[in-house]
Amino acid sequence: MTKRQPLKTWSTPVCSGNSRMVPCNLCGGGSFRPGLNCEGFSYVRCVHCGLVQMNPQPEKTEIWQRYSEVFGKDYLSYELENEAAFLKLQQLALADAGFEALEEELSLPRVLDIGCATGALLMSLRDRGWRVTGVEISPSAEYARNERNLDVRSLPLEENHFPPDSFDAVLASHLIEHLNDPHSFLDETHRVLRPDGRIFITTPNIRGFQACLLGGRWRSAIFDHLYLFSVQTLKTMLEKSGFTVEKVCTWGGLAAGLAPLWLKKAADRAVKRLGNGDVMIIRARKIQR
Repeated sequence: MTKRQPLKTWSTPVCSGNSRMVPCNLCGGGSFRPGLNCEGFSYVRCVHCGLVQMNPQPEKTEIWQRYSEVFGKDYLSYELENEAAFLKLQQLALADAGFEALEEELSLPRVLDIGCATGALLMSLRDRGWRVTGVEISPSAEYARNERNLDVRSLPLEENHFPPDSFDAVLASHLIEHLNDPHSFLDETHRVLRPDGRIFITTPNIRGFQACLLGGRWRSAIFDHLYLFSVQTLKTMLEKSGFTVEKVCTWGGLAAGLAPLWLKKAADRAVKRLGNGDVMIIRARKIQR
């Protein structure tokens, strides 16, 4: 019987649009060695700090068009079809990272969910007493506003010009790997968070067991992911932007379809214990720079 290949994350098709060489987004270096070789595109690894990024990289305008114009409706359909499963995973990850303890400390807490998709998580947080705001550049923003009466902005984070110290918590689930300039994004989240506010970032883990096993066939090595972080590279970037990391959790040993169920369950338990799961969540606290 032919073994099924693990499903990759939703992505736009590989295309040869406008792109340019960019320095390392973490250390500013310009020296790279080959990273992952994928189908029609590839990643490089910075020789100085180890950050893995696509280079040359698509222009920001092309990234915007992928989600807001060309494939936006396809993305909305994908999000709605998988909404319940995605919400459960987000809630489990936030619980592991200590989000509920933060919730208990605050009165009328304020949260910003960046890349909030259809707003399912924001809706659940609103029901728990949070004052909620979202950012989403795809047509999912319109769905969240019209169907769920949520405050969801359709501009990238930096273009919303939120006042300083606006939020107690910032959530960014499977977002930072899509951005052209994740370092500037973290600088902006630092600005809009109150002193001692927390950021919770969920992203694939390039040093996880699956990535090491599958290389360019890894399900998170997709054309829309411009950066692939390890715990160390993301931790270093957060620290450079004025955060201190408080907790790191990882999960996911083998993708469904890659191994028998009993082996998948055993691998999932092992990588969570060892800290080399397929996906990670990092909780970090804003400190003054």
